[in-house]
Amino acid sequence: MTNLAIEYLTDSEGNPKAVVIPIELWRKLLPQANGSLEELAEGLEDYCLSKAMEEARETPLLNRQEAIEFLEAEDDD
Repeated sequence: MTNLAIEYLTDSEGNPKAVVIPIELWRKLLPQANGSLEELAEGLEDYCLSKAMEEARETPLLNRQEAIEFLEAEDDD
């Protein structure tokens, strides 16, 4: 995938009013031109799940003890 920078359109006071996403991403989220909101929601869910799985592949696995220590450290915060 190429540059998928999302842009925000704002009013004169800087309040966000709209979002512009690259057409490549839009076509992944809603491949059919006449898709429904339900299909858009499913496409967004699929896209986010795919991104999370890609990120998980790049994250080192923890053994049981390391995972427990990580979770305990999170509780301390």
